[in-house]
This record gives sequence, C-alpha cells and structure tokens, in this order.
Amino acid sequence: MTAEFTINVAALDAAGKEYRFEVRPAWVLGALEDHEAKPIEKNGVLDIRASKSGHDVVVHGTLDMTLTAPCARCLEPATLPIHSDISVLYVPSANLKAEAEGEEVTDAEADTFPFDGDEIVLDDLVRDELVLGVPMIPLCSESCTGMSPAPVQESGDKPVDPRLAPLLAFSAKKPKGA
Repeated sequence: MTAEFTINVAALDAAGKEYRFEVRPAWVLGALEDHEAKPIEKNGVLDIRASKSGHDVVVHGTLDMTLTAPCARCLEPATLPIHSDISVLYVPSANLKAEAEGEEVTDAEADTFPFDGDEIVLDDLVRDELVLGVPMIPLCSESCTGMSPAPVQESGDKPVDPRLAPLLAFSAKKPKGA
C-alpha cells in the first residue's frame, strides 16, 4: 500500500513548509477497516506545517474529518466531526534511544516518532488521530432516548425488549406431549 501523506525531509529547512492534504474517504475506509467508524462521502483535510530542527522534523497542524458510527443508544448512524490538533516530533531512527521493556514513556517521548530515509509518512499518525477522535460512546444526539420499546402486548404484560422477542416466540411453542 502506498503512503498517502508524505513529507520530503530534504525539502525542509528551519523556516518550514506548509502542507495541505485531502483525506479521502476511500483511504479512511481502508485505514479504519477494523473499526466501526466509517467516513462520510466528503474529503477531510490535514493542514500541517513541517520544519527542520537539526536532524529532527517538527510537525504542527490540524486534522478535520467527519465520520459516522452507530449510536450507542439507538444504533442509528451518529455523525462524528473529528478535529484534532497535531503536534509531533519526528526523529531519525538512529538517534532514538532503544526502548527498554517495562520502561515508562514520558510525555515528551509520547509525541516523538522515528523516521527512516528522506521521507516522513504521516499515515499512521492520521489513522491514530481519527481513532482517538471517535468517542467511546457515540451518540446521534444528546437527547437520544435509545431503542423504542416493543408495543404492549394484549395480555397487559410489560413490553418485551425487542432483542428478546425471538426467545419469547420460542418459549410460546409448547413441546409435544406436554
């Protein structure tokens, strides 16, 4: 798979350079194939400024994209506008200290990523920002009441949860000889 969002390190200097990438729904669909959030048909935007600081590359900017996911209450599609401020440091792999197992990562190291060669690929960063932007409990609206209960049965019993209706139908069948 070819990289969607790349920065040529050789083209950068201390003054920096502006980049604007279209975040295509087809790319997001592939990047989030294992996630329940899906893109809408409209492109998102990755606006960044990259500059060199010695051998390191500083990247600042924003990511804006709209996704949809099933509402946690009613399962209807919930629109999720994602806006993420990005601020990361890319360091040549050779300069990054070897991570020891069990060692705690500091806040400064959390936003530091390695790169090899003359290009920085932002694809994984964009995917991570999209996934982190999706709420744990997506809602179609704050006032969503959830799934409507099943209609009251004629017998006057309490309504049955629609998810349990097949069990009710199963229990209504009497076994032979009973």
